[in-house]
Amino acid sequence: MGHIGKRLKKARQGIDRVKLYPVSEAVRLIREKASAKFDETVEIAMNLGVDPKHADQMVRGVVNLPNGTGRSLRVAVFARGAKADEATAAGADIVGAEDLVATVQGGTIAFDRCIATPDMMPLVGRLGKVLGPRGLMPNPKVGTVTMDVAAAVKASKGGAVEFRVEKAGIVQGSVGKISFAQEKLVENIRAFADAVVKAKPQGAKGTYVQRVAISSTMGPGVKVDPATLTA
Repeated sequence: MGHIGKRLKKARQGIDRVKLYPVSEAVRLIREKASAKFDETVEIAMNLGVDPKHADQMVRGVVNLPNGTGRSLRVAVFARGAKADEATAAGADIVGAEDLVATVQGGTIAFDRCIATPDMMPLVGRLGKVLGPRGLMPNPKVGTVTMDVAAAVKASKGGAVEFRVEKAGIVQGSVGKISFAQEKLVENIRAFADAVVKAKPQGAKGTYVQRVAISSTMGPGVKVDPATLTA
């Protein structure tokens, strides 16, 4: 077990490591325990009863958080002509086609979200080995391969969060900043959890949402009672 610093030990005081807290109380605790000098990100982790090695148990999707993420995402769009103009007008940070592919192949990835029109996918497909491991590859299942690039850009800028189950059956995501009001964080957490529940695959058996915890960037984790995640 790794060394636990004095700061984290102090932050853990008053938190029952076994107890399942109602989501509102859990949010109150992590906000009280946040001590970093920057605006920490609030994260949620959900242990699901799935085995993502099986195709019929894969969980992925996108959720538009009602109160945004508190982050300003850099959005890149692969498009040509009128669609490129639409993306630029909607606020995309980078727009291009062959030139953008060359830039990414050269090792420069100056964006956090990637969107593409369907006709660009044969070109973007060449970047699979670069964008895939970073979770940046456009995918129609999460709305990042679309002809409505303007809506996709605005959603990304406004609080759209992608999620995908990891090998251990865990889904993680950012749900706001510690500076958010408690009720806004609770709303975002419930919206994220609701999207994960709605993405339940047909192959999932038994209890789907097994454990849930929230934390801030530098703070301790607090276990959440899954039953309180529904409004």
